[in-house]
Amino acid sequence: MPHDIERYLNVRSAYGASIGPNDEQLAFLMDTTGVPQVWTVDESGGWPEQRTFFDERVTFVSWSPTRREFAFGMDEGGNERAQLFRYDLGDGAITNLTADPEAKHRWGGWSHDGEEFAFTSNRREESVFDVYVQRRDERGSDAELVTEGDGWLTLGGWSPDDSHLLVSQAYSNFDQDVSVLDIESGEMTLLTPHDGTVRFQSPEWGPDGDRVYLVSDRESDTLDLWCVDVETGAFSLVERDPDWEIDGVAVDDETGRIAYSTNVDGYTDLTIGDVRAPDSAESAAPTIEERPAPDLPRGVVGGVEFDDAGDRFAVTVTQRGDPANVYIVESGTVTTVGDEARSPAERWTRAATAGIPRDTFVAPELVHYPTFDGREIPAFFSLPESDTGVGETPVIVDIHGGPESQRRPSFSAVTQYFLANGYAIFEPNVRGSAGYGKAYGHLDDVENRMDSVRDIEAAVEWLQDHPAIDPDRIVAMGGSYGGFMVLAAMTEYPDLWAAGVDIVGIANFVTFLENTGEWRRELREAEYGSLDDDREFLESISPLNTIEEIRAPLFVIHGANDPRVPVSEAHQLVGAASEHVPVRERIFEDEGHGIAKLENRITAYSEVVEFLHEHVS
Repeated sequence: MPHDIERYLNVRSAYGASIGPNDEQLAFLMDTTGVPQVWTVDESGGWPEQRTFFDERVTFVSWSPTRREFAFGMDEGGNERAQLFRYDLGDGAITNLTADPEAKHRWGGWSHDGEEFAFTSNRREESVFDVYVQRRDERGSDAELVTEGDGWLTLGGWSPDDSHLLVSQAYSNFDQDVSVLDIESGEMTLLTPHDGTVRFQSPEWGPDGDRVYLVSDRESDTLDLWCVDVETGAFSLVERDPDWEIDGVAVDDETGRIAYSTNVDGYTDLTIGDVRAPDSAESAAPTIEERPAPDLPRGVVGGVEFDDAGDRFAVTVTQRGDPANVYIVESGTVTTVGDEARSPAERWTRAATAGIPRDTFVAPELVHYPTFDGREIPAFFSLPESDTGVGETPVIVDIHGGPESQRRPSFSAVTQYFLANGYAIFEPNVRGSAGYGKAYGHLDDVENRMDSVRDIEAAVEWLQDHPAIDPDRIVAMGGSYGGFMVLAAMTEYPDLWAAGVDIVGIANFVTFLENTGEWRRELREAEYGSLDDDREFLESISPLNTIEEIRAPLFVIHGANDPRVPVSEAHQLVGAASEHVPVRERIFEDEGHGIAKLENRITAYSEVVEFLHEHVS
């Protein structure tokens, strides 16, 4: 007998680690209470201590480089208007640093002396983000406005001498710029002039602050590792993978220790080494002297943070068969694993699995299926242990959001619950997904939007031919943009589905763009099309306008405080669809774009299970 959904949703995750000064403690986020809070631990496998006790989710933690205090972020009710706070380990006192609940605040890091921190915020004007610097003992309006922005700005950290900040501006998920901001003068120097759409992501200061390292597709279809000379603006290629994207980089600006990740069909290969200066004046490109690969489990790896000396770093690792945990990699030493030299890694957290044996969690198979134009679409396919192989297994086609996101083999308690209850899970990375190069990512832009829905039709055709799957029991499920994909697939191909589950999904692109947060509209229009130029097309592909085509039962779940996809989308959808198919609706008054709180997740997925038992089982 499988465990109930509450048991699975009590499987915990530990992630987002920050190493304290002098390596005394590790801070991280863990959702033991049902929402992520800050915890600390002194040693590997040590007993963790909970530091924050809020009903709302904590979004990040960042330890001061010099004091026994850390900063953290928290919004209210999922509204994404995060405030920044400071926690003093001496007495447990918490200070609201920003104290502006109507504005969003995006953390930009501590100065090296721990006296100041930087952030971007839309407190001046809702649709744009400005750069602020604030002393650790100041609050609210005490923050200094360093420069006014004109779009979506984020920060990449302080230069080694604390005189400059790295500033990223996003025009779309496939087009960004990186600039250097002089804090004293407010002058911004663009590092990445370019034509067309080019990604410049994950910027990091190199040693001495004379170079910036980042990943970019400026000369290729996939992301490569580059450095740019701050003074001359000259770019140098550092590393390139001919097949896959180098999707992130972290550099210790004191020692030059570097770690970068390569996304290999969803799995992470992590490379570590040391940055070496150019061999001669004629050679502008630094090189990386590689160290042995870290001895980490095969899965999805991210969130690298170096310690003071640069000899160790914290990183989060998750697998489909194991929830997220924080590891410490000893990047300055070498051990032998089998016949291979490795950099030793040790798991510091022990996120509990609620008593469910890890060996009962199912790992997916990576498959590729053909679609209408001859492309091969990657997907993760998981069969339950109950599968008989004779066409009796129902399947959930679980579609990711974004759309420039990617389904990767990380842990999902909900996925494991469905598998334990006899459902197969099929997770396609349709055209438009990240991780496969910019050409693939652009295949669903604006007028090509529905081609990605045709990829879902092709997925169902592949599943119908699979010997394990019952072709009459195929379910569509997805959240956010994945919710749109569910609705579009059900209206475009109504006879394929036994049921659909839409979580915070877009039902009408026009009303979505009209009502979404002002800070998001321009970014989203670059992907979907604009209200001014593409309104007629956006109406034509909006599932709400063809909702009468749906033939299968539908479950709609939404958060009342959603700042990305307004709850009005859900109300419109339910009102229209309920006229001709069975529809269930669940609105959570204290949630935003997604379902974060444990009690709400239990309610939501318990009702999803009831819904599927009623209409599919």
